Amino acid sequence: MAQLNTFDADAGADPLVAAIERDGYAIVREILDPETRARLTGELAPHLEATALGDPDAFFGQKTKRFGALLSRCPTSRDMVVHPLVLEIADRVLGPYCARYQIHYTGVMHIEPGESAQSMHRDTGLYPIQNPAPPLTLATMWAVSDFSEENGATRFVPGSHRWPDARVPTPEEIAVAEMPAGSLLIYVGSLIHGGGANRSNAARCGVALHYCLGWLRQEENQYLAVPMEEARTFPHRLQCLMGYDLGTVNLGFVDHKHPNDVLNGTAGEQAGVLGPQELMDADNAIQRFRIDGTEAIGRARMKV
Repeated sequence: MAQLNTFDADAGADPLVAAIERDGYAIVREILDPETRARLTGELAPHLEATALGDPDAFFGQKTKRFGALLSRCPTSRDMVVHPLVLEIADRVLGPYCARYQIHYTGVMHIEPGESAQSMHRDTGLYPIQNPAPPLTLATMWAVSDFSEENGATRFVPGSHRWPDARVPTPEEIAVAEMPAGSLLIYVGSLIHGGGANRSNAARCGVALHYCLGWLRQEENQYLAVPMEEARTFPHRLQCLMGYDLGTVNLGFVDHKHPNDVLNGTAGEQAGVLGPQELMDADNAIQRFRIDGTEAIGRARMKV
């Protein structure tokens, strides 16, 4: 396996975007400073304590703790979601295919010792769009603890975002996102990947913050995950990323008013402006999809 696409935190967006477009992923070492990571760990601790192991769906693991709604439960995640480097990458990876992108999912994957490897899959499998396809989602996995092959670091297949759905990777094609705590794995959602087996004596903890094109339904319903009263206290940029914004011209309005105005009580009684020139310009610049045909091919989960 070739050297992983690993970059220092000050590398800038250019080499990361190039790596993501070419291989589907990039790793940024120690992007979180120790103080921020310690604060994040402290915020997660009571929720991890309260969360039971296992899930009715074996896909999610029987020795893994998972919970979401991080924007409400974990204040530090709000800063992580709007990290300037991540948003610059999202602008360039998702931006050509939408007028706005949005938060798709927030969650914790805390893999305990003895957990088996997760089935390999694509995050975009929940949408009925065949691969290869333009990016639909962009995922970030933040290492709260060290990620190693022994403790269940994310496994992934470089370049598989360009593969047709029928192609299954061989074991030799799988890479492992080994990285120190505070580092970041960022990848497109069509990259084949999965959590690794934890053969160590300690848990592996990661925070997943994903983004998707603004015209897709979010995997996690942010309007219910975060109470509206709490969302009103968030910065405007974060509110918009949650979905309190127009996805494009006329998409997502409330009673013919802008959703952000409705959230913040500034909508007034008259219809809002739902097609401002800046948004119309962005809409006209979108690289639009063309569907040549459809076929029932199923949603792949691969044991490799």
